[in-house]
Amino acid sequence: MSATDVLTGRPTAAGPTTRRRPGLGSALRWESRKLRAQLRVKALLGGAVLVPIAVVVVMHSQPRPPKDTLFGRFALDNGFAMALLVLGFAVQWVLPLLTSIVAGNIFASEDQHGTWKTVLTRSTSRATLFWAKTVVSVAFALVALALLAASTVTASLLIVGRQPLTGLSGQTIHAQRALELVVASWATMALPMVGFTCLALLFSVWSRNVAVGIAAPVVIGLVMQLVGALGGIESLRPFLLTTPFEAWHGLLAEPRFTGPLLDSVVTSAGWSVVCLAAAFLILRRRDITGG
Repeated sequence: MSATDVLTGRPTAAGPTTRRRPGLGSALRWESRKLRAQLRVKALLGGAVLVPIAVVVVMHSQPRPPKDTLFGRFALDNGFAMALLVLGFAVQWVLPLLTSIVAGNIFASEDQHGTWKTVLTRSTSRATLFWAKTVVSVAFALVALALLAASTVTASLLIVGRQPLTGLSGQTIHAQRALELVVASWATMALPMVGFTCLALLFSVWSRNVAVGIAAPVVIGLVMQLVGALGGIESLRPFLLTTPFEAWHGLLAEPRFTGPLLDSVVTSAGWSVVCLAAAFLILRRRDITGG
């Protein structure tokens, strides 16, 4: 058959129509749209803003400071100490859970709804879909961390105050410098957060189960913290993914030491690369003919 050009009226040869698969940009927009439509995601981001305010209010109303925690002795009288106290609490399980709820679900949900066959045979390639889901998961983790940090620091300073901070070495840190160090301390959480995101992605791909993808990274994080608290394992601690959560301590000492921060870059990057590589290989070899 031949078709007629609507402008010239001349016949044109009709050939087979080739349809290109969507690229990474299209996959990213689609995964972002799916994520924004989920009530769970909206609740998590809303909680990242509202929960720290409630925590600061409740802790500030306590008659006695939690002296057995880092910066707890000054938390009721100093907003910077309060923000660091909340940070010390959040790294125990809040941050791993916050990112795992999305990353641990993003691949496993395709298994839960039986949509792998439809997505991969009609929409996009495995590699494109894998990287789109990975980028969206990491972006969510960083946005959630930024909201949590901003809400905590703002609430702490407004409710408790901007008095000079007493550092870990007993030195006095003036308000402006204290603010910079508190923000930097929260910012150091980004690398281990990405590491736990990649760990959750691995469990999401491997287990094909939403509950496992969400719970496993949190449980592993708690186990790592327990192992890291044991004596006689100093050679093992730098390789634990929870160790980078403690790297900010060097910023509040005098003189400051940044060795743990450099180690956290290597540790977090190592875990991220290994987890992503394993997840990609598992997904690449998966049989999707069943759905």
